[in-house]
Amino acid sequence: MKLVLASTLFVLQAASLAQTSTHPPKGEPTNATEAAAQKAKADAVVEEKYQAFVAKLPPDQQAWERVLQDQLGGFYLPIHKREKIAGRSSAWDFVQDDPKLPRVLLIGDSVSRGYTQAVRRALADKVNVHRAPANCGPTASGLKNIDVWLGDGKWDLIHFNFGIHDRNTPVADYQQRLEQLIERMKKTGAKLVWASSTPCPDTKDGKYKAAPIPERNAAAAEVMKKHGIAIDDLFTAITPHLATMQNPDDVHFNAQGYDFLGETVAQAITSALNR
Repeated sequence: MKLVLASTLFVLQAASLAQTSTHPPKGEPTNATEAAAQKAKADAVVEEKYQAFVAKLPPDQQAWERVLQDQLGGFYLPIHKREKIAGRSSAWDFVQDDPKLPRVLLIGDSVSRGYTQAVRRALADKVNVHRAPANCGPTASGLKNIDVWLGDGKWDLIHFNFGIHDRNTPVADYQQRLEQLIERMKKTGAKLVWASSTPCPDTKDGKYKAAPIPERNAAAAEVMKKHGIAIDDLFTAITPHLATMQNPDDVHFNAQGYDFLGETVAQAITSALNR
């Protein structure tokens, strides 16, 4: 009798599990169409809240949000919108200048984005730290967008980098584009500081390789020497700490790494402003 009851219980449990496995939890999509519809609905909610957030901003902050909407692209703009409606600070926060302090612009890719907040913390009450309203990507993108990134305000210093996204750009083209970007930035009257590109590992998927970065850094250094531009050598500074500060099999860094880079950048900015 006990054996029969146990067998019956096992069958009932198996049937219950089978039913659970074939029927997703309530509200979960059952196919690609439903998943897309749910995503569209969620995106619409975010958009509505974001537009309501923007509508309450002062005109200058609304103008900044419009620039971000044009520049951030399909990957970063949705992230930015979610951050804003959640009340979280980010690298692309509007910066309310203290007119008594120098204005500094950071131009660079996602690594630069990662250390922007650390630079602001290090230079709080000393420097107005802005950043370009984009993941600035390669030099080709820089040439297309540099006027937007520079805006109409006066800059005391521009700290800039292009390199990881130029790892497949022929060196001669890379140097020529840097020349053009430097000529444009010089017109602002700002001091210029070049940041060497941080190391890339040889990633398992083959997307990144280590060798092109030192090669691009050396090519950029030639251009900077020609123009008398100071170099913030982030490559050399971070290299001894890669094992603990760089994400595994990735070009990006953990929080400790970005804090370290931010402090290094802040020191380079302070030194250049004091010269």
